[in-house]
Amino acid sequence: MQMPRQAAVLGQPIGHSLSPVLHNAAYAALGLAGWRYTAVDTSEAALPERIAALDETWAGLSLTMPLKQAVIPLLDEIDAVAEVTQAVNTVVVAEGRERLVLKGHNTDALGLSQALLEVFFDEGSSDSETAIILGSGATAVSALVALADVDYPNTLVISRSYPETLLHTASKLGLSPRHLALDIGKPKQAAQAVEAMATAGVVVSTTPAHVADPLADGLLALGAIGERCDGVLLDVVYDPRPTALSAAWAEAGGRVVGGERMLLHQAARQVELMTGLPAPLEAMDTALQNALA
Repeated sequence: MQMPRQAAVLGQPIGHSLSPVLHNAAYAALGLAGWRYTAVDTSEAALPERIAALDETWAGLSLTMPLKQAVIPLLDEIDAVAEVTQAVNTVVVAEGRERLVLKGHNTDALGLSQALLEVFFDEGSSDSETAIILGSGATAVSALVALADVDYPNTLVISRSYPETLLHTASKLGLSPRHLALDIGKPKQAAQAVEAMATAGVVVSTTPAHVADPLADGLLALGAIGERCDGVLLDVVYDPRPTALSAAWAEAGGRVVGGERMLLHQAARQVELMTGLPAPLEAMDTALQNALA
């Protein structure tokens, strides 16, 4: 029988997170009595103190914005995907010879690829070999890995900037993503982005809630003149649900994968890393759907 442990998701803002629903459902299904998982509002400035306070009562942490890169210097080691992406969304507290060891992992890439594979398995992928990533933050970097994993290495990044972290990851993967500059407030750039999205096989939107809403209007305008989307959109935002972008994409004929599917699969891997047990995916999925309903 395992000693009761605690875990938490850190970030800012964090009140909307469904991670506690998923992890606590997993603990119940696994019979881990006394285990608990909470959400703790944590700024980047407060992160070092949170990490320093970890002891043997902790199983691990989940990390969301703006902490996925800031946590790396505070850890003892990181896994291969975290090294490639320079983004950590999971910290595991492990026993070492003389002290606790903090291990960083990236389960976002796995969560993204598994979410896409769900719809590919059910309905097949598009004929287009182009994938688009909206945004350029830590999740966008993980999306680059995920798209390569599902055989979409031909990637276009649409974002305001093209940061060094994306270039680093692309180089490590042997990829050369193209970049299309996007300032949402500039109609010409927004129109170019919408046109590119409409012909893509996969679009992964990694932007925060409502940032991509103006692009939804462009997609609806295309639909009004008979243009159709044939690809898959995975919008990592799950609050609000559906997003304006997802609703417009579906209206234009495309297939939509909700951000909650990525959340489920990345959380399942976190449970395995923190508990050492297989994740009860069905129980976690049921809890997630009940929470969303």
